[in-house]
This record gives sequence, C-alpha cells and structure tokens, in this order.
Amino acid sequence: MATLSVKPSQRFQLQDWHTNNYLLSTNAELQRDASHQIRQEARVLRNESNNQTIWDEHDNRTRLAERIDTVNRWKEMLDKCLTDLDAEIDALTQMKESAEQNLQAKNLPLDVAIECLTLRDSRRDIDVVRDPVEEELHKEVEVIDATKKALQQKISQSFEKLCLLQEVRQQLNSDHRGKMEALDIDRGCLSLNLKSPNISLKINPTRVPDNSSTLQQWDDFSRFSKNQAEAEMKEATELREAIALTIAETNNELEAQRVATEFAFRKRLRELEKVYSELKWQEKNTLQEIADLQEDIRHLEEDLRRKLLNLKLCHTRLESRTHRPNVELCRDQAQYGLTDEVHQLEATIAALKQKLAQAQDALDALYKHLARLQADIACKANSMLLDTKCMDTRRKLTVPAEKFVPEVDTFSRTTNRTLSPLKSCQLQLA
Repeated sequence: MATLSVKPSQRFQLQDWHTNNYLLSTNAELQRDASHQIRQEARVLRNESNNQTIWDEHDNRTRLAERIDTVNRWKEMLDKCLTDLDAEIDALTQMKESAEQNLQAKNLPLDVAIECLTLRDSRRDIDVVRDPVEEELHKEVEVIDATKKALQQKISQSFEKLCLLQEVRQQLNSDHRGKMEALDIDRGCLSLNLKSPNISLKINPTRVPDNSSTLQQWDDFSRFSKNQAEAEMKEATELREAIALTIAETNNELEAQRVATEFAFRKRLRELEKVYSELKWQEKNTLQEIADLQEDIRHLEEDLRRKLLNLKLCHTRLESRTHRPNVELCRDQAQYGLTDEVHQLEATIAALKQKLAQAQDALDALYKHLARLQADIACKANSMLLDTKCMDTRRKLTVPAEKFVPEVDTFSRTTNRTLSPLKSCQLQLA
C-alpha cells in the first residue's frame, strides 16, 4: 500500500511569509526614495556646475583676448622699431663702407675679387652656376683700376655704433620673437574649445614656472628695449650726418660696384640658407617618416604573424570537426562561422601582405630620396662655406688691414669668434 512521502525541509509560518513580502515592498520604496533624492541633487549640481564652468570659460576667453590685444600692440610697436632700426643699420653700414674705402689700395680689392672667384670655383655639382655674384665679381675686376676714393675720418665711431645697433637689434628681435610666440600660443589657446582634438589632462598645469615674470616686469622690459633702440638710432643718425659732412668724394664707380657685389653675396647667402634650411627640414621629416614607416612595417609583420596563428587555429578546428561520427558530422552554425572566419582571415592576410609590400617599396623610395637630399645638403653647405669665406675675405675692403682678423681660418677652418649655429654647422659639414 502506497504511503505519503514528506520531503524533510524547514517549514515557515504564514506570518513569516507575509512579513517577508512587506519588508521587500517597504525596502523597495525606501530605495526608490533615496535614489530620487540623489537624482534631484545631481541635477542641481549639474546645473550649478555647468553655469559656473560656462562663465569661467567665458571670463578666461575674454582675458585671453585682452591679453592678445595688449601683446599685439607691443608687437606692432616693435615691428616699426625694428624696421627703423634696420634702415638705420643699412644706412650707417653704407656710410661706414664708404669711409673705409679710402684706406684701401687698389690692389687689395683686386686681390679680394680674384680670391673670391677662385674660392667659388670649388663649388660642386648643381651649385656650379654663373649667378649674379659671379657676374658682379667679374665686373668688379674690370672697374677696380679706375677706382680710388678717400674718406678721412669717423670710421671708428661708425663701427662701434654698428656693433651697438646690432646688439640692440638682437635684443629687440629676441623680444619680438618672444611676443610672436606668445601671440601664437595665446591665439591657439583662444581657438581651443570642447571639441578640439588636441585637448588633454596635463600634469600640474597650475604650476608657476621658475623663470616667470610679473606683468610690471614684462611691461618695463619691453619699454626699456624700445627706448634704448630709439636712443641708439638717434645717436646713429647724428653720427651718420657727421660722417656725411666729411666725405670728400662719394658715389664713385668702385663703391657702387662693391655695394652691388656684397648685396649679391648677401642675397645669395640668404637664398642658400633658405634652401639649406628647407633641405634640412625635409631630411628631418624624411628620417621621421622612415622611422614611422619602419615601425608600421613591424606592426604589419606582427599583425600578419598573429593572423597566421588565427588561421592555423581555424584550420585546426575545422579539421578536427571533420572527425565527428555519423550524423554528428553536420554543417552547423559553428561550421559556417569557422568557414567564414577562414575566408575573412585569408582576405585579411592577403591585404596585409599587399600593404607590407607597398610599405617596403615606400621605404626603399624614402631611403633613395634621403640619399639625394643629403648629397644636396652637402653641396649647399659647401657653397655656403665658400660664400661665407668670400664675405669674410671682402671684409678687407671695409676693415683697416691692422684691424682685420679673419672670422674663418682658411686652412684649419677654425673661427676667431663665436659664429651663428648655422655657420658652425656649415663648418662641420665642410
């Protein structure tokens, strides 16, 4: 006869069951109330913080715009001051060269012109051109015998004043560059917005740099540079007028030819320096591109190896599933998925191999063009060194023989004074 089987387990009272349901409902309401309160507080916080952020950003944008206007006004004043200073330097230089010409014997400019022509014969490859400098040198050789004029005084004062003007110009130019950089930075900051791609969190952006200055110090420095330049220009103008009174003969054929030749040299040197800087920039970018391309090639090779491992995995899974017995050997979703993955991996591997080959070809082309760039850079450095030597040699026409000190030693290629970074680079490459 069948008997009732009772499963041994704990039995709760009906009152416990009702109590549990009540507690669950009560706790749910309490949790919803707490959540509602948090949401309301969060909305208030969002509104207040958004308003504060908007006004802060607006205020700082206004401050940036006002600062840009202030710096730009100073930059424009420095622009005018630099223009006036350059004009004064050029005028005083021409006056000084006219005064110094009287101290030169006519054989000296002839020897200088021939030496320049001889030096420039050492140019290489594409730089061996009949440029305006060479044409002016040939003209100078033809007219030197008919030229000999004199200037008696004020040479030393003009030389010293030119040095002072150059020092003031360097200080003004440095201040001008600083303001240009500050304008670029502030304008870049002003152009930034929340959608700008190059904004990010920085480490301790509120720090005060050690070399920072106060607003008053900044204003005093700019005003001092401008006032000093104006004072020097006034004295230079007075000195130039004093020299002009002592000139016995001016505007002679030799002086005009000398000025034309040196202008051609300076112009040619500027052209060479511009091309040299451009080629160095291209070389730097090409080297960077080579490094980036090599890195990408390494990534492509690594991706290709990983894809081959994935392909091996898919092949192994498909091959293993062919050993399923009887009706289990069905074309299920896993089978189709693995097959699709194989096709996708094969297409990906083919694309990676094609792109890898293209990258290798591009790398070879970059290396070939880099060699051409470096060869042309060497030619330009040699030409700049030769023209610099020529300009140094031509100083004999404007500096008294007892005061002439070569800036570039012809044999050891050492300098007798500090050269600019570009000239030092020319000496190292020569």
